[in-house]
Amino acid sequence: MAISTYHATSLPKTCLPSFTTLKVPSKPKNLHLGCPESKRSSISCSSTVCNINSRENDFTTLQRPDSVGRFGQFGGKYVPETLLPALTELEKAFHSLADDEDFQKELDGILKDYVGRESPLYFAERLTEHYRRPNGEGPHLYLKREDLNHTGSHKINNAIGQALLAKRLGKKRIIAETGAGQHGVATATVCARFGLQCVVYMGAQDMERQALNVFRMRLLGAEVRGVHSGTATLKDATSEAIRDWVSNVESTHYILGSVAGPHPYPMMVREFHAIIGKETRRQALEKWGGKPDVLVACVGGGSNAMGLFHEFVRDSDVRLVGVEAAGHGLNSGKHAATLTLGEVGVLHGAMSYLLQDDEGQIIEPHSISAGLDYPGVGPEHSFLKERGRAEYHSATDEEALEAFKRVSRLEGIIPALETSHALAYLEKLCPSLPDKTKVVVSCSGRGDKDVHTAIQHLQV
Repeated sequence: MAISTYHATSLPKTCLPSFTTLKVPSKPKNLHLGCPESKRSSISCSSTVCNINSRENDFTTLQRPDSVGRFGQFGGKYVPETLLPALTELEKAFHSLADDEDFQKELDGILKDYVGRESPLYFAERLTEHYRRPNGEGPHLYLKREDLNHTGSHKINNAIGQALLAKRLGKKRIIAETGAGQHGVATATVCARFGLQCVVYMGAQDMERQALNVFRMRLLGAEVRGVHSGTATLKDATSEAIRDWVSNVESTHYILGSVAGPHPYPMMVREFHAIIGKETRRQALEKWGGKPDVLVACVGGGSNAMGLFHEFVRDSDVRLVGVEAAGHGLNSGKHAATLTLGEVGVLHGAMSYLLQDDEGQIIEPHSISAGLDYPGVGPEHSFLKERGRAEYHSATDEEALEAFKRVSRLEGIIPALETSHALAYLEKLCPSLPDKTKVVVSCSGRGDKDVHTAIQHLQV
């Protein structure tokens, strides 16, 4: 496989330490790709640089990513030389196993018998009735129930796939980062299942608000290392996991939990989660004889959304809607709406949209949801936004909490606070949709882990 030329050695010397120390500007001026400082914005920079034509926007033939791990200008390998051999080995192993019948059979068997796939596509009857208009018209709402998977979220799909991959590579030690704890729990679970050593990095602030998941990880045999640097949240946990990997790359596999990081991670994590969309297509055909009209999913790093979207990117008649965390409001300075208000830069080994100031320093994000509290986003989401294939909106903490309560009471399903952001956007989306529009919402996780947080904010 071709190795990306877009790695640390191709950057100016001032940028070389950025992947390992993460203390230098993540947005050096040369990475703004030709947009004058005075004209730069989250939208105009993209459209000015790309000069997109219709052929480049033909998703039926477009390769994602390209041969060097890029989604348009996004993605790549901004890494120190230490990690390049490991990334190359990982990419080769992943592609070789794609055609390995024994690997696929083992993976499918574990997903069926251990994870409990396929997950249901559930018609949310009372939620549908809630959004019915006075004239009796309204969309039909379905929930893709990833919350029913073993460990309670979509994260187990990727963790299983990468653990099997690590076994094939002979790696006995696994590291991971986690925010809400769901990826950490999924990783600890698969390590227990396969007898692998497991170390999970988690921000100290997230450990406090997700104490239940910390206990679950430790119960499963994982070592949970609290990270107190920076904002003590997901960004800092990811940075520490990367530092560990740089130091122990020969013996360790890093199960990165989202469609972020250097190539091949965005592609690989997407493919392990693509089962979400594949099942949805088949289930929709069985239930109403067609495709969904609209797909809705929350977006932090973006793994559950990409798992649902990927199958339908080439279907131009299917609308893709991602929902970010608006925190206290988009104008408050306390949010995690990266695609809505971010600019192009480099973080954790890939180019994407980031929340950053004029000096390229990361702006502290905020969300009531630990899983969305991240200043970056997967590079393919940045690409889909830039090309106009997907649209991205946001929901505030307050809106997410109201959706958390609403869906609990209408459907008897307590959704994760991450999922609640996607459910919250239905308030704005549904009134604009034609009658009987088929909407599928990714119910990416269950909300048991968030009850402690919700208690502090909701009167029930």
